[in-house]
Amino acid sequence: MKRVHVAAAVIRGVDGRVLIAKRPDEKHQGGLWEFPGGKVEEGEAVQVALARELKEELGICVTAARPLIQVHHDYPDKQVLLDVWEVSDFTGEPHGAEGQPLAWVSARQLGDYEFPAANRPILAAARLPERYLITPDDLEPQALLSGLKMALASGIRLVQLRAPRMFDAQYRDLAVDVQGLCAGRAQLMLKGPLEWLGDFPAAGWHLTAEQLHKYSPNGRPFPSERWLAASCHSAEELHLAAAMGVDFVTLSPLQATHTHPEAEPLGWQAATELLRSFNQPAFLLGGVGPRDLERAWLAGAQGVAGIRAFWPENR
Repeated sequence: MKRVHVAAAVIRGVDGRVLIAKRPDEKHQGGLWEFPGGKVEEGEAVQVALARELKEELGICVTAARPLIQVHHDYPDKQVLLDVWEVSDFTGEPHGAEGQPLAWVSARQLGDYEFPAANRPILAAARLPERYLITPDDLEPQALLSGLKMALASGIRLVQLRAPRMFDAQYRDLAVDVQGLCAGRAQLMLKGPLEWLGDFPAAGWHLTAEQLHKYSPNGRPFPSERWLAASCHSAEELHLAAAMGVDFVTLSPLQATHTHPEAEPLGWQAATELLRSFNQPAFLLGGVGPRDLERAWLAGAQGVAGIRAFWPENR
């Protein structure tokens, strides 16, 4: 069965909301919502196909777009490759040129709409930012909280509280304070025993590679409404993460780092190859920062994760 190549767009308005469209009842997966786009013709560049489809469907002309995620999905009756781009600027007023209903919704509201199964990773990618801050582990709690306040003020929207040298009780106390700082401003990801899950209902959980190997056979440990991530370093771990149903991963180390000098770096080429067969959003980690964002997108990543690269005192 030949895989159908589809170009799709996560179109953002100036207020950050995302444009979605309802599929006609008579089409495949009819009646469900989707991200606008259409089939890429034989020999056609994806950007050309996307621009053509959005002009026909919505009456807009794309002026700024970049790769977001690629998703391979097999339905019982159809195989698709969804080549998704984020459109951040366009001319014209979007309207249902083919009679399809449209809706502008916030990233948080996307989960309230029913999409085809293949769109689940796209929904995650549309809701996730391009930068993932991991807190330094050598700071006193007050210094960490002070730095985090500055990071949040600068626009950081995804934070992992990493403090491996703390005792459990210290980490839990700090997590309460960090959760308060992040409330309504950023998604907090915690690390630790899964037995703590019930104590921090607003937080997502970032699994270590060791936890991923241990718990992946049991499947996802909590419902999809809560963020689940994992640290991956190989094709095997990416496979385990996908099977577990994580929402996103970090893939590391991309390059040599001071914090993990013993780890063999993947390099850009190997990371790109690994991400080609991975359907969920991934943040590249290790020796990367804001300057590497465009290269990370071209490699198939959601963006970049970092400790020092995003910590306010080191900019």
